[in-house]
Parts: sequence; structure tokens; C-alpha cells
Amino acid sequence: MTDFNLDAQERSDLGKGASRRLRRNANLVPAVIYGGEAAPQSISILGKDLAKMLENEIAFSNIIKLSVDGKSQDVVIKALQRHPAKGFVLHADFQRVVAGQKLTATVPVHLINQESSIGVKQQGGEIYLNLPDAEVTCLPQDLPDFIEVDIAKMEVGQVLHMSDLKLPQGVAFVALQHGSDLPVVNIHAPRVNKDDTPKEEDAAE
Repeated sequence: MTDFNLDAQERSDLGKGASRRLRRNANLVPAVIYGGEAAPQSISILGKDLAKMLENEIAFSNIIKLSVDGKSQDVVIKALQRHPAKGFVLHADFQRVVAGQKLTATVPVHLINQESSIGVKQQGGEIYLNLPDAEVTCLPQDLPDFIEVDIAKMEVGQVLHMSDLKLPQGVAFVALQHGSDLPVVNIHAPRVNKDDTPKEEDAAE
């Protein structure tokens, strides 16, 4: 795992108005830490520090050392609220990590052997990643950076679902545990452009 560290300050000025002032006047992002036996804690994080960390996609699937006024605790990102047009983070939710207790986290899905896939190389198919990331549950020490899916043997028309994937030991898909076997990736036949088909006159010639 990669080491991720964030500094934060506890905040007592709550409410939507206070949150807007934080973002506008100090470039601070309001956030909440919850979970475990401790009470929820309202904090603020410097916007540029959070943005820099989020540039690395595996920040979502790693344990973060979050230092609040000098006191460190382990957390994972549970949810982010972003500006609908500009994309920056408006609010963040963090969940405490408790040793020996399973957690849930969103993990990116990575495809390997795309160019050598039977459906692509031999059959001219196109890959569609239905699930760019997925929610998993596991113990903190088993949390993977990403889920790797080998599509070397996939053919046109084939679909891989969650149940088809082999996950690391101790890791499980949350959706699958709730009875939803979601499609992860498929290879479909290439779309035919009508302009590419020969016209009758051309065929006659």
C-alpha cells in the first residue's frame, strides 16, 4: 500500500453557512469522521492537500493517516460531494478503521492484456468497462490497491460478472453479498458505420 497522510483541524462552526465560509475564505473543505466507538467528528482540510491526494486513484482504496490537531487516526474515504460543474470537493466523509473489524471501500478496477485479448486482437471487438470501480469489504490489512481483471481469453459477446473474478484472499464484493452479480467488463462486436459499407453502384462497378 501507498502511504497517504492528511492534516486537519477540528471545527465547531457547523451548518451550510459555516461550510460555505470555510470554502470561500480559507480554501478549507468541511468533512466528517465517523465509525468505531468514538463520536462523529467535524473537521476541515486544506483544499489543495485533499485535491493533491485525490490525484492518485488508489487513495480511495487505501488507509489514510488523518492527523486532527496533531492526533492521528486511520480512516478510509467513504464519500465525496463534488461541485457539479467544476468538480472540486465540497464535502468529505471519512470512516474510521478499527483493527480486526471489516471495512468497506471503493477500489478501482484495472484491465490487463487488453491488446492481446482474443476478442480484440483476433475478432476485432471493442472493450467496454461496465464497472470502473467497485465497493469491497475486507479487513484493513487485506484492502487491495485495485482489482486486476485479465481479459486475455475473452471473446466477442462475452461478459465477465463479479462472480467470475478471483479476488484476493479475504476480499469480497459488497454487491455480490447482497445478491447483485454486476457485469464488470464485456467485449462487443465493432459498430458498423453505414458510410463504410459499399454502395450498390460501387459493387456493380
